Amino acid sequence: MSLVAKKAAISIKDIARAANVSHSTVSRALRDSSLVNHETAERIRRIARDSNFRVSAVARGLATGRTSTIGVVVTAIGDPFNAEVVESIEEAANARGYSVALANSGANPDREMKVVQSFEERRVDGIIVMSSRVGALYVTHLTKMAVPVVLINNQHPGEFVYSVMIDNVPASEAATRYLIQLGHRRIAYFGRRGGFQADTERFAGYRKALEAAGLPVLDELVVRGESTPEGGMRAMQQLLDLPDPPTALFCYNDTSAIGAMRAARLRSLWVPGDISIMGFDDLAIASYVDPPLTTVRQPKRHMGRIATEILCNLLNGSKSESSRRLQGELIVRESTAPPKRRARSSAQHYRLIRPRSPAKSRGIV
Repeated sequence: MSLVAKKAAISIKDIARAANVSHSTVSRALRDSSLVNHETAERIRRIARDSNFRVSAVARGLATGRTSTIGVVVTAIGDPFNAEVVESIEEAANARGYSVALANSGANPDREMKVVQSFEERRVDGIIVMSSRVGALYVTHLTKMAVPVVLINNQHPGEFVYSVMIDNVPASEAATRYLIQLGHRRIAYFGRRGGFQADTERFAGYRKALEAAGLPVLDELVVRGESTPEGGMRAMQQLLDLPDPPTALFCYNDTSAIGAMRAARLRSLWVPGDISIMGFDDLAIASYVDPPLTTVRQPKRHMGRIATEILCNLLNGSKSESSRRLQGELIVRESTAPPKRRARSSAQHYRLIRPRSPAKSRGIV
């Protein structure tokens, strides 16, 4: 009876018997080891193919101490920002022979640590954590953990050994400066409450741009809440109730900016004629809302690729830079304009590069 005709699962022992070689020779041949004669290796691989033999990932892991799996922890699986980053992580990981296991932390620090520990117990080779609420606290655990960890957009104050982040301060500074150059003087900021690092840095860039223009940073124009459409709606309603409402609003992210746009529309206000609104992230939906949203583009796919490269370098024992700060890009669409004037209809792209002189600063916005 041929191996193909057998109903039971084919094992290395079966292939060794059919090829009249030892178990170790079959194992080496299936790993493309140079220790096996070329003709013998070809005969073994042909028998394996004809038998529909597949190497067990569990068995391979027991033999090599590796599972060829990367664990990815996200705050919310349904978040469109997370989805785009995870897609690029999976593409980069698959290209290097790794599969990806995904888990949700629910933006809870305790759950994040439990998920990471469960990944370690499942013997993943490495872990990537997005928007970590634990951040630098991992440093104290690294000597105990058997796997390397890389963070994307760490939200915990302090530096972590291996991380990839957008450079929030110059990005938000240039975005706010663009609103100032449009002629806005009362510019509000809607941030994320909870003391997250991204909010701290984005607010710092907002403040820096106002101070450089000689404009005051007014407490009444700074609102914090949930970075959701509902949070953006509540923030906009609060700002519009002021005796002197802002003429422009810079939001922590796109989802809150979209909520703010709806709140303005419910007040029968025209965006951008009555109030300009700017987001942060450049989600896919940002160009499809009405009006299309001016925003700061985070290099989401690039973040995923860089984090995966750092992790794979660590797994291979290669040297890897510990942290990367990536530049954002201002995408000008139709939700911003000079006060009481229409915005230009076509999207424009601006690199967020810190100006070296007043003359050059006019070229980035």
